[in-house]
Amino acid sequence: MLVLSRKVNQSIMVGDNVRVVVVAVDRDQVKLGIEAPREIAVHRSEIYEEIQRSNRSAAAAPPASPEDQPAEVGRATLQPRKKSPKPH
Repeated sequence: MLVLSRKVNQSIMVGDNVRVVVVAVDRDQVKLGIEAPREIAVHRSEIYEEIQRSNRSAAAAPPASPEDQPAEVGRATLQPRKKSPKPH
């Protein structure tokens, strides 16, 4: 693990487009600001681990039977409005 020392308002770069800024330090808590492109998911590690567990559980589950599938919902289509005759 790389360990870096930073002060408030100093930052580190992860790759070319992820910036981590030390926003505040209070006793044993550090607030970090993270600037990353939208396509990069950023999670607290405990949330990330829960997502991974959930994905593994879903992948291991047997496929649902057709009876368990939700009924297909009809698709609405838009039709052009017919012009109403103009009043005389």
